[in-house]
Amino acid sequence: MKVIIVGGVAGGMSAAARLRRLDENAEITVYEMSEHVSYANCGLPYFVSDVISKRDALLLQTPTALWNRFRITAKVQSKVTSIDRANKTVTVQNLATGETFEDNYDKLVISTGARPRKLDIPGIERAMWLRNVTDADDVKAALNALDQTGFPNKSVAILGAGFIGIELAENIRHMGIPVTIIQRSNSILGQFDPEMVQPLHDRLEKHGVSIELNSQADHITDTHVVLTDGRKIDATLVFTAAGVDPDNNLARDAGLKLGVTGGLWVDDQQRTSDPDIFAAGDAVEKNGVLTGEQTLIPLANLANRHGRLVADVIAGREVRAHAAVGTVILGAFGFAVGITGLSECAAIKAGIKHQVIHIHPNSHAGYYPGAHRVSMKVLFDPETGQILGAQANGEDGVDKRIDVIATAMHATAKHGGLTIDDLMDLELAYAPQFGSAKDAINIAGYVGNNVFNGTTPTLQWHQLEAARAAGAQVIDVRSGSEHGNGHIPGTLNIPVEELRDRLAEVQLEDVVVYCQVGQRGHIATQILKAKGAKVRNLDGGYVTWSAGTHSQA
Repeated sequence: MKVIIVGGVAGGMSAAARLRRLDENAEITVYEMSEHVSYANCGLPYFVSDVISKRDALLLQTPTALWNRFRITAKVQSKVTSIDRANKTVTVQNLATGETFEDNYDKLVISTGARPRKLDIPGIERAMWLRNVTDADDVKAALNALDQTGFPNKSVAILGAGFIGIELAENIRHMGIPVTIIQRSNSILGQFDPEMVQPLHDRLEKHGVSIELNSQADHITDTHVVLTDGRKIDATLVFTAAGVDPDNNLARDAGLKLGVTGGLWVDDQQRTSDPDIFAAGDAVEKNGVLTGEQTLIPLANLANRHGRLVADVIAGREVRAHAAVGTVILGAFGFAVGITGLSECAAIKAGIKHQVIHIHPNSHAGYYPGAHRVSMKVLFDPETGQILGAQANGEDGVDKRIDVIATAMHATAKHGGLTIDDLMDLELAYAPQFGSAKDAINIAGYVGNNVFNGTTPTLQWHQLEAARAAGAQVIDVRSGSEHGNGHIPGTLNIPVEELRDRLAEVQLEDVVVYCQVGQRGHIATQILKAKGAKVRNLDGGYVTWSAGTHSQA
């Protein structure tokens, strides 16, 4: 059997290596248009600033190593320009020499990935992007040249506040170069809800990254990015990080079916509309586990997983892809944000019923040195308790909490397993330096259980003004000193310890209580419920409200 794989890196190389392990006799050829067949593209932003100092550390495999170990033929700077499905051949162009030739296949795997989204802006040809090792070499050289010029007005502008844009900004600041991010929407990292990324926004600005939200480039000059409102952003260098689009020109020209997202359509065995052609990676649309709709999720772990699955199917194994949850994490300047599943914004857009909770516990036992707040937001189905998604932020422990929720969601999707209540009972590793006896995950379960069973009616931060307009009284149940250090304007301060003695001041027919993170608000809610009050606890307390309202400022 002869198998041709178009594109290396994550999906293509996973398919090639796995297929060799399953079939020693298959003839496997990989055509990769860049100069490197297998590299760690997620490490590229850290290479440009020398956080990762050794370039070779990014190169995972070379054509020579692939042949020596796997007997896989890998040809770089080789672009597959067309597919003849009837004759099962591909046309390949050697980008170094310009010559073309044909090769035949029994099975074909497309792993062409994604390409940087092109912005239709005058002057955009001056912008650089970061997608492969060659790009990283160019970016690093340009930044080093800028760093060594000594020009007082040296600066960088980045178009887009997605993952690459933020990682680039952090690493450019490590080099001491001023940087401005220009973002079209009203928040960075559009996958997240605004209150969950506002702390990262604040951290970026604290470290010298200027962020222009609700802003769009009109044109680019030799020295500036000019915004549509006429403002000029200094820009000795410009980077475009406005997202990626699936690179499907090859598949489209071959007449293969594209999905509703513009990604390449595949079935649950990664087979395209041609039974002898498979696809994996960023060029391919995925099935969203919660919405049931197709989506684009350009993640290396999914590309690896689906590349492996392609090899299994070609080798005759009966395997099928699982729907994707979409779990990602980003860190910058010692602060991390992570998400799995649906955000609140995505749930609203998809018309999915959901309940939200916010919690703000410590990353480990507070009495052990080095504890930091880890904030979490969890969505669940208000009727079944099924977990729909989670977000977290903080300086420590974000990754493991998001990973636990992602695992719980996988179990739910595959086996009808864990619900918000089940988080209460998870037995998680505990020692004071690693966690708490009540881990953040357990606390999410406790709070979720209270909300799910109606013990604690809640109100979200973005619903507060509507409640006040409808006549609700808002009471701060924190201490007087906390209230004095910052509070929701126009709220009455009655510390929870004094609440029973000051009931005459409470508007029992409609009242909202809040504290710092929600725990004292829960106690106040129970006190007032016992007195017959119609009461709601402001979910996540002042911390969540502050982050949310700041994100809208």
